[in-house]
Amino acid sequence: MTPVLNKPLPEFEAVATNGVKFTPQAFLGKVVVLYFYPKDHTPGCTTEAIQFRDRHKDFVKAGAVVFGVSRDNMASHDKFRHNLELPFNLIADTEEKLCHMFGVVKNKIMYGKKVKGIERSTFLIDSAGVLRAEWRGIKVAGHVDEVLKAVKDLKKAA
Repeated sequence: MTPVLNKPLPEFEAVATNGVKFTPQAFLGKVVVLYFYPKDHTPGCTTEAIQFRDRHKDFVKAGAVVFGVSRDNMASHDKFRHNLELPFNLIADTEEKLCHMFGVVKNKIMYGKKVKGIERSTFLIDSAGVLRAEWRGIKVAGHVDEVLKAVKDLKKAA
């Protein structure tokens, strides 16, 4: 089932770094930022992760939990987190369950070949587990600030 704006997220379970089990139920009462990115240790994804890292305290202060999601395995995620000193957990979606559920798997052309890739996207879930905003096919520059503003606006509206 695909999440729909202004509707509660369907139930699912995912495993993140540090042995964290992510389910929408487990994070009721907190605003959740789920950001999907193509691949650990690549330039755009590294830049995006660093920007979320550098604003992490602001997200926490605004009552939000941040999770990065990619198809990389846990070993890759652990190394990526360690290298960049990321204060948030990364979900290993090796079977692409979340990627398909959120509709971020797209056909891309890479070096003249069609490949399945992940469209850089971010989803904002409110403290009641309702999907409140989504950004798809985003550009890294300025995106984290935009998401933080949406988190703060959500808090004001509550």
